[in-house]
Amino acid sequence: MIAARVSRDGVELHEVSRFPNEPVLAGGTLHWDILRLYANVVDGLKAASAAFPLAGAGIDSWGCDYGLLDGSGALIGNPVHYRDRRTNGISVPVPASELYATTGIQFLPFNTIYQVAAASGTPALSAARTLLLIPDLLAYWLTGAAGAEVTNASTTALLDVASRTWATGLMERAGIRPGLFPALRQPGDVIGPVRDASSGEGGGIARADGEELPLIAVGSHDTASAVVAVPAEEENFAYISSGTWSLVGMELDRPVVTEASRAANFTNEAGVDGTVRYLRNVSGLWLLQECLRHWGQAAGTLAALLAQAARLPPLRFVVDADDPVFLPPGDMPGRIQGWLGERGRPAPASRPEIVRCVLDSLALAYRRALTDARELSGRQVDVVHVVGGGSRNELLCQLTADATGLPVLAGPAEATALGNVLVQGRALGSAPGSLREIRALLRACVEPRHFSPAGNTRAWATAARF
Repeated sequence: MIAARVSRDGVELHEVSRFPNEPVLAGGTLHWDILRLYANVVDGLKAASAAFPLAGAGIDSWGCDYGLLDGSGALIGNPVHYRDRRTNGISVPVPASELYATTGIQFLPFNTIYQVAAASGTPALSAARTLLLIPDLLAYWLTGAAGAEVTNASTTALLDVASRTWATGLMERAGIRPGLFPALRQPGDVIGPVRDASSGEGGGIARADGEELPLIAVGSHDTASAVVAVPAEEENFAYISSGTWSLVGMELDRPVVTEASRAANFTNEAGVDGTVRYLRNVSGLWLLQECLRHWGQAAGTLAALLAQAARLPPLRFVVDADDPVFLPPGDMPGRIQGWLGERGRPAPASRPEIVRCVLDSLALAYRRALTDARELSGRQVDVVHVVGGGSRNELLCQLTADATGLPVLAGPAEATALGNVLVQGRALGSAPGSLREIRALLRACVEPRHFSPAGNTRAWATAARF
C-alpha cells in the first residue's frame, strides 16, 4: 500500500503498509487467500486516509487469475492460483495459430482461457454469472461496480488484440460463455466511489475534503503500470520488469502477430494509451526466491550470497530458466541440480554456485528474449531499462549488461506503484498528459544506476546456444 503526492514537479512515495500474499493449498488445489488480501487492502486504505489527504486510489495486481460471482454478486469459492496444476495438459478447440492471430498472447498454461477450460463442467463455473480478474474483483468489493480494465483483460487470451474488445466469437468456439465477461474499462476511468469499506470499525475512507474517494482504473496489470514508469528518454529502449517474473520486451504502437512471433512465444499485451507491451515472460527471480525459501535461515543473508556469487566465474552452470519444471513451488535447488544432471552436465554444489547459476541463466534468458524482440519487431534497441524489485540486484543488472552487450539503467524499484499513481494523477489533473511527459517528470526525480557491458559478449553468445 503506497501513498503518493503527485504534481507536475515530481512524485513522492510513502509506504503505508506491507502485507504477505501467501497461497493456501486446500483439498489439493492451490488458492489465493483473496478475503485476507481484501481485508489488508481495506486496512491499508484506512491507514492511508488517516495519514494523508487522499484524492484517489487505484489497484494493480498480477494477471490471468479470477474470481467467479453468482447471480447475487457473491463470490463462488476462493480464486485458484495460476501455479496450480489444474491447467496441465488443457487445450481449447481453437488452432494455436488462430488463437494467436486474434489475441496476440503467448502460450502459457495458466492463461485465463485455459483456466476457464479446466473449470468447464464444474458446479462453480456453471453457477457463475460474472468473471472478474483479481484487481477488478477487489474494485468490485470496494465500489459495487463490475468491469474489466483492458491491460489486465489482455492477459486472458480472450481479448481481440486489434480492436481491444472481448473476442466473443473465439470464446464461443472455445466453449466459454461470453456473458461471463463484464464491460471493459480504460486506464484513467473512474470506477466509482469507495463505499463498501467506508463504514464499520476503524473509521471510514474519504477524501480530505470529506467527499467520497474515487477508485480510478489504472494499468491494473502490474507490468502495464511498471512500463508507464520506465524513465526512458529515447524511443529505442527495451525494458525488463524484474520481480518474481521478468517481463522482457519493448513498447510498440501496434501488435506483432506473425507466425514467427507466435513460434517465439512473444505476447502482445495492452499497454496504457493504446500502446502494446511486446514481451516474453521469463521465469524471473522466482527461482532465487524458491531457493532461499528452501534453504531457510541456514543460507544466511541474500546480500552475502550475492557477494559470494559475484566472485565466481561466469557461465559454469546454466539452465533453461523457462523450463516448465521450474514453474511450481518446491525444492528449487534440487531441480536445478537434477536438470543439469539429466543432461550429463556438471551441477552446482554450494549455495553461492546455485545462486550464480540462477542469475547467469536469467541473464541468458534476457539476452535471448531481447534478441528475438528486435528481430521480430524490426526495432532497434539502444538501452535496457530494468525496473521493479529486481533492479536492486546489482549482480543481475551487471550480468544483464554483459549478456546483452547493451547499457543497463536500473530503477525505479517501485515502478509499478509510480505508474499506478501517475495514471491516477493524470485523471485527477495533477500529472502531465502524455507518456513522454510522464517519463520526463520521472527522470527529474529518479536517478537510475548505470551498468556498462564488461566486453565478454562472445562468451555469452556461445552460452546462449546451449
